[in-house]
Order: sequence, then C-alpha cells, then structure tokens
Amino acid sequence: MLYPLKLNAAFKDYLWGGTRLRDEFNKQTDIDPVAESWELSCHHDGQSIISNGEFSGKTLAQYIETVGKQVIGTKAPKDKDFPILIKFIDAKQSLSVQVHPDDKYALLHEGESGKTEMWYVMDATPDATLIYGFTHEISHQEFERRIKDNTLLEVCNQVPIKKGDVFFIEAGTLHAIGAGALIAEIQQSSNSTYRVYDYGRVGKDGKLRELHIEKALAVTKLEPPTRKPEPIAKLTAFADYDLTILAQCELFNVSHFDLHGNCSLNAKKDSFHSILVLDGQIALTYGNDSFTITKGESVFIPADMGEYILNGTGEFILTTL
Repeated sequence: MLYPLKLNAAFKDYLWGGTRLRDEFNKQTDIDPVAESWELSCHHDGQSIISNGEFSGKTLAQYIETVGKQVIGTKAPKDKDFPILIKFIDAKQSLSVQVHPDDKYALLHEGESGKTEMWYVMDATPDATLIYGFTHEISHQEFERRIKDNTLLEVCNQVPIKKGDVFFIEAGTLHAIGAGALIAEIQQSSNSTYRVYDYGRVGKDGKLRELHIEKALAVTKLEPPTRKPEPIAKLTAFADYDLTILAQCELFNVSHFDLHGNCSLNAKKDSFHSILVLDGQIALTYGNDSFTITKGESVFIPADMGEYILNGTGEFILTTL
C-alpha cells in the first residue's frame, strides 16, 4: 500500500552529543546524551520505525520488503539495499577528525557502501567551526606523522559556520563537525568511519577511543576541498514558498523549502521523497487523508505515490534520488 509513512527515529548516545534534539525537537528517548537521531534509515545499526497506518510499528525496511523495492524508485541501484540515511546531529562537543571510504574500499573492507554525505547547518553558536579537508596538499608521510605526534590540527582547514551553510563531504574528505553545531545530514547508507584524531578522549570503557590510522591512510584525499560551503543554487521565491537547491549528485538530490502557504509535490516512479521538518508546523494531505508534521519529524513518501500537498508555515528538507 502506498501512503505517506511517518517515521520515528533511532538514537545514538555518542559522548560528544547534547540535549537539543530532546529539548528543542521533542525527541522521545531515555538515552543521554542524544548525539544523533537517524530519521530515515534502513541500516542495521539503527532503523526507522513507522508510526502511522497499516504498517505502524514496523521498520521502514520491513515495509519495503513487504511491498517491494519499487517504492524506493527506479533510480535506486538494483543490487543494493536502501541507499540513503538521513540524520540530525547535535554536537555539544567536537566530533573526532575522521574520514569515510568510497564504495570500492568500503565494499571490500567493510561489506557495505562507502559514505559521501552532505551537511546543512541548522544552527551554530557564534564560535562554531568545521574541519573541511586540509589547508594545503600534504604527503602520506606527513599525514601519518602528524596523526602520531598529535599535530594534525595544524594542517586542517577550519571553517567558521553559520545557519544555512552547506558542506558536501565527498568520500575521502577529512572532516569534523565542531562544538556548537546543529546539523541535518544526508548521506549514503553506511556507518563506516575512520577516526584519525579524537582529542585524547576515552570511551565508556575508560580506554582511549580507537583510531583507524591504516585505513584512513588508504582512503584520505590529502588536499584542500574543491567545493565552497554553500548551496549549489540561489534561493528562488515562489508565491507560497522559497526554494533553495542544496546539493545534486548521482547519489542524492537535496532541496530546502521555506513554506508559507501551499506546496504541491509529486512522487513519481523514479524516486521516493523524504520530508525532514526543520521548523514550524505543516499539514500533509494525500487523497482524503491528512496529518500534521512538526519540527523534528520525518516522512517517507513512496515512489509512484503521486501528488501530495504540504500546507502551513515552516522549513523542511526534501531529499530524492
């Protein structure tokens, strides 16, 4: 059955997380801190749960298995599982400096897809920064030495951030979300992360958190980033909403909507739609059915479901293949 699926998230209590997802986005979880909420996920490390309709209580993966992969869309790779993972990230402290592998390396060494991702900065404290690649090109020998002697930050490209910034983090790009950032992340469905610097922090077991130096050396692009931290297209104003295209690539397409009225969208055969509400209150109408989605909520629209209408005042991110 094709209908809009309202989703409940899976949560992660990584040590760098905070309380904003619970306090400001009404996330219902007992874990503390709340570092991440996986809003759209079929990944085995954390799956979205459907909260409405015939499939209420089932995972999104179970829904797809029951009704068929055509609900993902014809653009989805035929030989892979659900291709996208979408999450909120609350960085009360800085995340580790890390890198993700590409598909070829990840499939060989991790048994899953690589991880190219995109960040939309929802909010940031005045002093918040991100690490985005290197300040200049360095050698593998220098990279390895700086990891081992704890001087890596000296050659990291540290960028001040503000609400509305967009970072495209291609697999192989060294990166780190800094303290004070609130991020919406759209990524390949992968959880393969290689840490190279972690501020000497210890995990719940009292031991230094593991670094993945050899793997990072194999996959990291030792150069400055080539993309600017901005949307790929400027804002376009329509009668009832403002539209900004944040990212377009062979993996996903992401747009930001600032809604102040009605918006009609159409889920065709080529791709599902993911609606991630960043702020406000929006009524979603499909056929004779309607329900409200508010700040922090996520909806999966199956491919080929057809036209649906969003009405209200709020911000949301639309992701498609």
